[in-house]
Amino acid sequence: MTYSSGWALVTGASSGLGRGFATRLAADGMSLVLVARSTGILHDFADELREEYGVEVDVVGADLGDPTARAKVVAVLESRPVDVLVNNAGFATSGDFVDEDPARITELVSLNCVALTVLAHAAAAGMVARGRGAIVNVASTAAFQPIPTMATYAASKAFVLRLSLAMWDELRTQGVTVLALCPGATETDFWRIAGNPDGFKRRRTVSQVVRTCFDGLAKGSPVAIDGPLNTLLAWAAPFVPTRLTMVVARFIARRP
Repeated sequence: MTYSSGWALVTGASSGLGRGFATRLAADGMSLVLVARSTGILHDFADELREEYGVEVDVVGADLGDPTARAKVVAVLESRPVDVLVNNAGFATSGDFVDEDPARITELVSLNCVALTVLAHAAAAGMVARGRGAIVNVASTAAFQPIPTMATYAASKAFVLRLSLAMWDELRTQGVTVLALCPGATETDFWRIAGNPDGFKRRRTVSQVVRTCFDGLAKGSPVAIDGPLNTLLAWAAPFVPTRLTMVVARFIARRP
């Protein structure tokens, strides 16, 4: 499919990668539903997109980790023909697993796994009925190996990757493209929110990750890994003993 008309819904759209995805889709001519908790920021961003690209933009303020708020977004997906869903909302925590706040763990799994799955399911039903659509589930290079000090996050992204691969196989004959996008460290607020603002400063740009995403969609790929070094490390992981990959992963997670 082309991405020059119709509706797209982007979660986590107030900053970082979500903002980058929304800008690219608007520039290509798609109308947008922007979803995030920060409604003030979303409305300002929506005004910018309308003025710059002349597209329709709706705003839905929702904490997707909350089932009641999440239901508002599901209702949008069920009530209008959304051709592109970008499941971008998510966050990480940093530190030893035993020291993590149980409430924060629950919030992470609810957003990174449960919300993503529920929204993908709601979107897929309409896309299959229309015979077209694309779902981008933002995973991570963290999905390819366990990461000590980021255990819950890496596990959540492994879930996203495996779910996306199965969805890709099930839906590709029905006109629906599913892509697991796997960025590595990127110039966003990710590390600050994770509690490790100085973590891994050799970061890719938002525009590079967005380009990788749309290249992957154009090819119909099930997985798109951003950056040549990230690609090498991700595909090498299954051939290296897990104990060694965890040593490397811990080093990278803590690297300034």
